[in-house]
Amino acid sequence: MDGLVYGMVNKAVEEMICLTHGKPMWEQVKLRAGVDVDVFISNEAYPDNLTYQLIAALAELSNSSQEEILQAFGEHWLNRTAADGYGALMEAGGSTLPEFLANLPNLHSRITLIHPGLEPPHFTVESVGTRSLRLHYRTHRPGLTPFVVGLLQGLGQRFSTPVRVHLDQSRDAGADHDIFLVEW
Repeated sequence: MDGLVYGMVNKAVEEMICLTHGKPMWEQVKLRAGVDVDVFISNEAYPDNLTYQLIAALAELSNSSQEEILQAFGEHWLNRTAADGYGALMEAGGSTLPEFLANLPNLHSRITLIHPGLEPPHFTVESVGTRSLRLHYRTHRPGLTPFVVGLLQGLGQRFSTPVRVHLDQSRDAGADHDIFLVEW
């Protein structure tokens, strides 16, 4: 957990907390996490660990698991942060869920042009059938599998397409990377 993340991620965590629990909860989360940053700067780098601390504090204060928080954050990221901050890129990704998923590997390549130094995950898509595919997810950051599930659920919402996500292989269980079976 020694990488860096852009402040836009922590700003999105703040936004999610304020929208779902209110500003006083955000202040409690920062206090519990030991975070003394008043305002996160979108293009400034912050330690990954700070984001993990915010998620852990919210989980503790809301009596939720970190997995639940990360999944909710994935949905929030897709439906609010990415939609607002990367609208044109999101639109260019496709007009249907399968089309967007097929183009997902290219999305982070484009985003790294906007944010040099970004350490994004890598996605590859393996076609399985007309209503499913396997999504390979590689990252150096641990514990973000539930976040990806949330992203995929958020994509289903974006395209009004019910999505089922099954984790076929997990880094947590010793696999090289996570592999999701995504069905719609």
